[in-house]
Amino acid sequence: MSEPRPQPGRRADFLHFHAIPTRWMDNDVYGHVNNVVYYSWFDTAVNHYLVQQGALDIEHGEVIGLVIETQCNYFASVAFPDLIEVGVRVAHLGRSSVRYELGIFKAGEESAAARGHFVHVYVDRASRRPVALPEALRAALMPLTLLMPG
Repeated sequence: MSEPRPQPGRRADFLHFHAIPTRWMDNDVYGHVNNVVYYSWFDTAVNHYLVQQGALDIEHGEVIGLVIETQCNYFASVAFPDLIEVGVRVAHLGRSSVRYELGIFKAGEESAAARGHFVHVYVDRASRRPVALPEALRAALMPLTLLMPG
């Protein structure tokens, strides 16, 4: 049995937005933003939020997030000089891991041009072994967590 076709999602599906201007160098020879740039936008939006919330010390923190899974579906073209807005939400908040879901929107548009996810496993910086999410991180992520029906 085939899986349902991915859908782009709407602005209302996301709980936080981070604006990022496209750059000239983001375009590829086909005249649109290259697929690898979207993953950079995902990482930028999530980590900017965490730093802004005081939940992530990228230089000296004892706990860091390692990406163990990532995926993206593309629905519409984005090109320089578009301004994009990355929608962020947390779909799963585990003991040591977080699944972030993200939408890439052209500024002001209601339907996502791309939609994806990535999973961070939080580990001790020195040992690289999984650790429980620090309370400050968990507290920063709770407002982005989807409430599941039922």
